[in-house]
Amino acid sequence: MSNTIIWTIVILTVLGLLLSLVLFWVARKFRVEEDPRIDEIEKTLPGANCGGCGFAGCRAFADSAVKAGNLDANYCPVGGNEVMKQVAAILGCEIKEAAPLVAVVRCNGSCANRPRTNEYDGARSCKVKAALYGGDTGCLYGCLGCGDCVAACQFGALSMDPATGLPVVDESKCTACGKCVAACPKRVIELRKKGPRGMRVYVSCINKEKGPAARKACSAACIGCGLCAKTCQHDAITVTDNVAYIDFEKCKLCRECEAVCPTGAIHGVGFPKELDKEAVKKRIAERKEVKNG
Repeated sequence: MSNTIIWTIVILTVLGLLLSLVLFWVARKFRVEEDPRIDEIEKTLPGANCGGCGFAGCRAFADSAVKAGNLDANYCPVGGNEVMKQVAAILGCEIKEAAPLVAVVRCNGSCANRPRTNEYDGARSCKVKAALYGGDTGCLYGCLGCGDCVAACQFGALSMDPATGLPVVDESKCTACGKCVAACPKRVIELRKKGPRGMRVYVSCINKEKGPAARKACSAACIGCGLCAKTCQHDAITVTDNVAYIDFEKCKLCRECEAVCPTGAIHGVGFPKELDKEAVKKRIAERKEVKNG
């Protein structure tokens, strides 16, 4: 009986050694050599694994950059230009610096501007709420106020304002990773250029209904009148599906559109002085007089 046990142990030991040798040979035979620069780049990146670059995580980003050999299609919004310069140095290539972006809430449908028409008593989730019905107000396009964007932000850059019922972006913490954009079922949040010294102008409304219906739902809605587009001298504003949009690549920050907007749907942010609408309107009128002779 003891001999049987001994032989069993010996056989199992020999089999274990043989299998180990086979596995070692297979591992050597089919080993995939990985470029060491992938590890270098991954260590350089912030390690947030937020997906803002369009990849599953920082390592996937590093792998793609190394295989591409350049950074034409790769950019880490969290690390920004400083981190990308370090990555470029590792790859031995150059990068074109990108203008910093920031999340912008394109809805001004506060509790005061957008009165409630019904009461929601379901799960506190914008995604669930959007799937069930249009929302608590007459606007089918505005913020639903449940804070999915706040929960999605890994950097604490978003919070809900209890007074307005709308999300607020802390620009000092926002990395433009785009998580909040993806989390919003209404697509209320957009990534826009921060602008020089933080100055930018945008339309804080995405309501596509015709003017009277949009205004009835929200007193601060864009009514698609096109006055802003007619006033803009830089061809930066278009009106599509009854709502205006300002192209931040073309906008020269003159704020004339903000001055003439009849509902206050256009917002100027980060400017050192408050807009003198009457002075701007006077300037526009004088320009028209000169133009008409």
